[in-house]
Amino acid sequence: MKRLSKWLLGIVVVLVGAFLLLRTPDSDPATMKVKYGGPPSQFVDLGGGLTVHLRDEGPRGAPVLMLLHGSNADLHTWDAWSKALTNQFRVIRFDQIGHGLTGPNPAGTHRLEDMVATTEKVRAKLGIERLALAGNSMGGAIAAKYAMVHPQHLDALILVDAGGAPQPASRKGRGNIGFTLAATPGVNLLMRSITPRGLVERSFRQSVSNQAVVTDAVVDRYWELLRYPGNRAATAERFAAPRKAFTADDLAAIRTPTLILWGAEDKLISVAGAHWYNSGIAGSRLKIFPRIGHLPHEEAAAVSAAEVRAFLSPQH
Repeated sequence: MKRLSKWLLGIVVVLVGAFLLLRTPDSDPATMKVKYGGPPSQFVDLGGGLTVHLRDEGPRGAPVLMLLHGSNADLHTWDAWSKALTNQFRVIRFDQIGHGLTGPNPAGTHRLEDMVATTEKVRAKLGIERLALAGNSMGGAIAAKYAMVHPQHLDALILVDAGGAPQPASRKGRGNIGFTLAATPGVNLLMRSITPRGLVERSFRQSVSNQAVVTDAVVDRYWELLRYPGNRAATAERFAAPRKAFTADDLAAIRTPTLILWGAEDKLISVAGAHWYNSGIAGSRLKIFPRIGHLPHEEAAAVSAAEVRAFLSPQH
C-alpha cells in the first residue's frame, strides 16, 4: 500500500509538472488593447456589462456593410476587405462575444442566438436602419440567422464559407486539429490552460489553401487573442454545445438578396455547403474560388472584394 501511494504521488508530481511546463497563461488585456485595439478601434458599450471592440470606417452617408468573423477569429480578418471597400461603403466590423478584445459574454453564454442578439444590439447602438450583412464560417451562420429573424434591416446577405449547412458525420471537425480538439470532451478542458502557438499555427494552415496568408504576425494575433481572458473558456463552451444545421424551411424564409462566396478547397465546410445554400435561398448568386480554402476574404481578398462590390452596386 505504501509503495502504491508513492507511485500515485509520483504520477501526480509528473502530471502537475507537465501542466506547469506546458501551460500557456492568458494574455495581458492592456497589452492586447494597445497592440490590436488602436485607432480606428472603438470600444462600444452595449449595456449589461458588454463592451464590444468595433471598427466603423468609410463615409457616413454611404451604404453600410457589416462584417461578421468566424470562430476563433477577430475583426482583423476583414482588414483587406475593409481597405478595398471603404471608399464606397461604410464598413463596420466587431469582435464577437468570446472573441478578440470583446472577450466573454457577461451573460455567460455564447450560443448562435446570443451572437445574433449582439449583432442586433450593435446595429441599434449605431443607429443604422438598413445594411448589407456578410459573415464567414461561424459569422456566416450568424448572418443567415439574422436574415431569418431581422429581415427588415437587411438590403443584402453575403455568406462566405458559411456555417449552418448540414455536414456528414464523417466530416465534422475534419480538416482542423484545433477545432477537433476543442470539440473533444476532456481535452477541451485542458485547452483552457494549454494552448501552444504551434497548435494555433497548424490549425490555421489546415484551414487555408493559400499558405501565403499564414504569416508570423497573423499566427501571433490568433494565438494572443485566443488567450485573451475568458476567450478559451468561451471557445470550450461553444464547441461542447450540440450543433444544429439549418433546415430547408429555414433557408426558404430568407428573402434577402444573397451572394454566396466559397473556397473550392475548403476542408472545414465542404463546397457542398455552398450548393446547399444556393439551392435553398431563392434567387441567390454563387461564386466558387478555385484553389482557395476556408477564408476567401483573406486568401483571395482582391477578387472576393470585387465580387462584393459588384453585387452591392445598384445595377447588380
